[in-house]
Amino acid sequence: MLNVRKEEPGVRPVRPWFSGNTVAASAAAVLASGVLAACSGSSPSSNTTPQNSSKAPITIGASLSETGDFAADGQAFAKGYKLWVKDVNAHGGLLGRQVKLIILNDNSSPDQVVTDYQTLFGPDHVDLAFGPFSSLLTEPASSVAARFGMAFVEGAGGAPSVFDTPSNQADHNVFDVSLPIADEMVPFVNWIAKLPPNERPKTAAYPMAQDPFADPPVQLAQTMLQKLGVQTVYSNVFPEEVSAYKAPADQVAGNNPQLVVLGSTDVPTVSAFMSAFEQQHYTPRMFIAAAGPDQGGSFTSAVGTGNADGVMVPNGWYPGYANLASKQMVREYIAQYGGSASGVNADVAEAYSVGQVMAQAVTATGGTDNAKIISYLHSSVTLSSVQGPVKFDSLGENGAAASFVFQWQRGNFKQVLPTGAAGSVSILATKPAWTG
Repeated sequence: MLNVRKEEPGVRPVRPWFSGNTVAASAAAVLASGVLAACSGSSPSSNTTPQNSSKAPITIGASLSETGDFAADGQAFAKGYKLWVKDVNAHGGLLGRQVKLIILNDNSSPDQVVTDYQTLFGPDHVDLAFGPFSSLLTEPASSVAARFGMAFVEGAGGAPSVFDTPSNQADHNVFDVSLPIADEMVPFVNWIAKLPPNERPKTAAYPMAQDPFADPPVQLAQTMLQKLGVQTVYSNVFPEEVSAYKAPADQVAGNNPQLVVLGSTDVPTVSAFMSAFEQQHYTPRMFIAAAGPDQGGSFTSAVGTGNADGVMVPNGWYPGYANLASKQMVREYIAQYGGSASGVNADVAEAYSVGQVMAQAVTATGGTDNAKIISYLHSSVTLSSVQGPVKFDSLGENGAAASFVFQWQRGNFKQVLPTGAAGSVSILATKPAWTG
């Protein structure tokens, strides 16, 4: 059962404390029983529920961007959480208890996300917590979770700043199930490094939205590419507001770089740059964005299937990922929401993985005691998710995460890097011209 609460009338709904051997076996049992992910809820309950015979629902609280700048991602995350709840409850819930989910709308605002989690942990007394979308919102939200002693499992808060907060340094309560973002573009840079010198791009531009998710991978890529001799012709940070996108996009086009590495968090950012490039009759030879092109049909419907050709994006998951649990989730998503596999964006898998990891922790510890869950998740155990293996380091980053680069090719989202990895196809080294 799902309860999605809206913040105001008219709001549209829409990245070693003990041994893990015993808990790993418990987690495997959960997956074997058909529960691909775990944890989502509604209705008040205590933050630390002792193991007993109570059949009261397990409640999980989350704040998501149903409106505002991150609405497309927030709505995709909501679908992932909801799909996970449906699967869990169809298999008897967790520990014999149904799960319910409360979603509050943070309107893509750092201030509102703090208010939301204070409500969830205070008046609503949720048992467990799932994270919001974006590092920008995860950082303040995780500090609220730390004050309430909550394990904060999330899938889209991979910026270094999230793990470096005083609260996480002290309480170690943040757990990101997805690929850490700082190294996301390393496979792409490594590919360029292996190209013959005459085939490498000579010039590059690095426009970056002012966001803790968008900037670190681009900045590292810039440093590495400069060492390879790629000349920087533009590098600047711009406000993460739609009205602020056209000016830097026009400046990039005016410099005519062969490579554009865009620090983006969503589809609107990438779409705005592509539209400006087309208006300026400028097509970069190579174009990679930190986020946005990974959002399946939401991306291609915004920019056009032809224009998407050649655009690359790093990530730890895609709809064709050779993982049995992932394939089952994609089938269930299509049955629930329609469309095709290529239209399932990575946000869905990130959200679904949050539930899976929390489910394994709840099963292993025998309840919703958040202190026990935090200890378990720091026990060096390797967990399973639709994104692949999950193993947290001391600060909660997933050091076992898979790392890939994907590219749109003739309307299909293809894994292209690392070269030679299972599932990788030949990369399209030159982006086709805009289709108009």
